[in-house]
Amino acid sequence: MKSYENVSGTSAIVAFEIGDDSIKVKFVDGSIYLFTYRSAGSANVEQMKKYATFGHGLQGFINRFVGMECGVRVGSRRKRPAPGCSPHK
Repeated sequence: MKSYENVSGTSAIVAFEIGDDSIKVKFVDGSIYLFTYRSAGSANVEQMKKYATFGHGLQGFINRFVGMECGVRVGSRRKRPAPGCSPHK
C-alpha cells in the first residue's frame, strides 16, 4: 500500500492501494476497506483514486458521496457491501 499524504493532517486514512476497478483504503485503526466499481460505482471509485493520489479529500468524499457501507472490510466475514448500499447519496 502507498502512504496517504494527508495534506490537511485531519484524515483517518493512512494508506491506499489502487486496482484497475477498485481502491483499498487503510485507516488509522488498521482496518482496510475495499471499494469496487460494483460496490461504490465506477465514477466514485475513479474519483476516490484521484483524491488518494492528491493526498487530500478522500475521507470527505467517502463520507459525503459513497459511505463506508459500500466498502467491504478486508478480512471480514462479510464479502459484499451492506444491504441497501447506495453510493449516490
